Amino acid sequence: MRLAGMFRFMLASAIVLCFAGGVRADELEYRYELGAMFGGCSYYGDANYSSFMKNTNAMGGIIGRYNINQRMAIKGNLAVARIAGSTVGMDNRFPGGDVDFSRTVYDLGVQFECNFFAYGEGGGYKNSHRLAPYIFGGFGFTFAPEPAENVFTANIPIGVGVKYKIYPRINVGCELSYRFTLSDKLDVTDKSAAVLNDPYGIKSSGLKNKDSYSFLSIFVTYDLSPKYRKCNN
Repeated sequence: MRLAGMFRFMLASAIVLCFAGGVRADELEYRYELGAMFGGCSYYGDANYSSFMKNTNAMGGIIGRYNINQRMAIKGNLAVARIAGSTVGMDNRFPGGDVDFSRTVYDLGVQFECNFFAYGEGGGYKNSHRLAPYIFGGFGFTFAPEPAENVFTANIPIGVGVKYKIYPRINVGCELSYRFTLSDKLDVTDKSAAVLNDPYGIKSSGLKNKDSYSFLSIFVTYDLSPKYRKCNN
């Protein structure tokens, strides 16, 4: 499966980049970041196989980072988003005709981030950069309440992003991430859309034939907890 192969490649790349180019944790300016993110959310499943950011809806949330060093960070997020889809115009025809759906999802997750460059205020002996692209992967949970049955499932988030330090304690950035869930019921919101739950009767396993969604977001964070600065004299 191409998506699973992409996930394995990104995870292996993150491990190699981070541990090959890590720096000492005591070179950090701040340990933590806290902020907000907002942007768009798109659904992928039986009503949208691959069209990028089709039927985009709003998303927003809060994020926090623990900076291990200038290359690595642990990030947590709590987000709320709207997903929607429709079979109108698709080549496939489902029993009962065309259907559409719309519902709210809540996303809670933790990801490991790896910066391609040492991230910081830039210059000096640290050789840090104010602009740094990064990749990430992790684990999370998705909760989608009624209008149909409640859906609670695990998800695997992977993605790419870029961050920029506009001030010593303020960071801005943009992220694209995919949340691969272990459920095929995110697109079932009433009896008419029930056909989207395993429409072909094919047994699924792992991430196969499951629903997913993507976030395209902008974030702003503020640095907290200055590090202890050692005296070199």
